[in-house]
Amino acid sequence: MSENQNPPNGPDALSGAPSPEELEAALAANEAESQAQQAVAQNLEAELATLKAKNAELADQYLRAQADVQNARRRADEEVSKARKFALESFAEGLLPVLDSFEAGLAIEGATLEQLREGSEATLRQLQSALERNKVLAINPAAGEKFDPHQHQAISMVPAEQEPNTIVSVLQKGYTIAERVLRPALVTVSAPR
Repeated sequence: MSENQNPPNGPDALSGAPSPEELEAALAANEAESQAQQAVAQNLEAELATLKAKNAELADQYLRAQADVQNARRRADEEVSKARKFALESFAEGLLPVLDSFEAGLAIEGATLEQLREGSEATLRQLQSALERNKVLAINPAAGEKFDPHQHQAISMVPAEQEPNTIVSVLQKGYTIAERVLRPALVTVSAPR
């Protein structure tokens, strides 16, 4: 046999196979990598559990907030309904004395014209007072006052010896309720010259 045919001896002989130390190091590295992956997986699982708990908490808070909103809306609707009911009740209570005065005046038989007039004037004052207490105020512009289309309704334009577009006369008073026009005053307005 020649020298080339003899199996090689020495460290080069097993160059393709790892040594036991290399195997042990590779196993240790694999084990360390496996432990690192397990630690990462455990961290991810813990984070997932935390996120699931937080999600459940937020879902619960959302449902509670929705219930609170619905309860608040229901209470607000009830309060508005009560406010309307009691506002109307207060207004009606203010008108009852006026009704009593009318009935008392009509119950007097043989009343003179002067007594009827005095009773009517007193009843009118009661009615005006009841309306004012409930924020119903008259719109009764004076002659010469500037025409305001938000509070006045012009029925006609007439020639007059005053500034154009001013009120000449009031045909019917208007009324506001809580600063909102309930009915505009019907007026005649001076025509441009």
